[in-house]
Amino acid sequence: MTENSSYSSFTSETELRMLPLTCSGHTRPVMHLSFSHGNSMLRDGITGDWIGTFLGHKGATWSSRFNKDADKAVTGSADFSAKVWDTYTGNMLQSFSHEHIVRSVDFSYNSKEIVTGGHEKRIRIFSLNSPLTPIFDLLGHKGTIKNVTWMDNVIISSGDDEKVRWWDLRMLKEVNTFDAGEFVTNSEKSLGEEYLLVVAGKKIFFVDFKTQKSVKTIVTEYDLSSVSLHPEKTKFVTGGSSQPWVRVYDFKTEKQLNVYKGHHGPIHCVSFSPDGGLYATGSEDGTIRLWKSQQGPYGLWQ
Repeated sequence: MTENSSYSSFTSETELRMLPLTCSGHTRPVMHLSFSHGNSMLRDGITGDWIGTFLGHKGATWSSRFNKDADKAVTGSADFSAKVWDTYTGNMLQSFSHEHIVRSVDFSYNSKEIVTGGHEKRIRIFSLNSPLTPIFDLLGHKGTIKNVTWMDNVIISSGDDEKVRWWDLRMLKEVNTFDAGEFVTNSEKSLGEEYLLVVAGKKIFFVDFKTQKSVKTIVTEYDLSSVSLHPEKTKFVTGGSSQPWVRVYDFKTEKQLNVYKGHHGPIHCVSFSPDGGLYATGSEDGTIRLWKSQQGPYGLWQ
């Protein structure tokens, strides 16, 4: 054990002596993180090694996403812009100007378009070949949009108006609304794209993509900032907006399995790797930590 990492077990079934890998280098809080599916970009997902930095934004970066091939990344920033990058060279490919802070970004499935949302309270869709003018603007949110997710012909958005909204791009209109009852701080699709994980206050909603209804609601005792579901849907990990602890829960029983300490500030984002072998956490303390989630050797954990 080290002084910046401690372990608490709630079940003997999942005992893991947890020594996270720390990715230092950030000088400001880490608000968002994204895994690639097989390629090493920026940080190596196994070792945490620094690989490269995208230079170009003049303000805080609120959101980042890889496309499905991980050869491009898109970022949204407080400098009123979204930018698309070549992940192999680090070069900026396009910049998309906005009238206010961009809080969330995502790629279309074919990587030819991006979607953005933020303080403008509108969803913008841009073609990578035409960065000056959006293809579409979708209006309906009454507050800051904090999350946008592109799913085939549907865009899902959520934010401070307490609503999760589904937009059908074939009709260019809102087709469903889910009321979370509180500000939605985070909404992410699960790795198998079976659920939309919605975080609002102390609640986690597991929303079925097909029915667009919550099939499981979990209420915690602390304010949440982020949640990530293991690819095999056996467990999920949470980060809190007012505490530095990482918590692991059994997905079926909803019981807390473990609490891990190591961060020195609130945890803003958590994400499992595509193979489920580890998860990453990003914190107000400016670090990303990688935590092994399985028994036996994995990467640098031997």
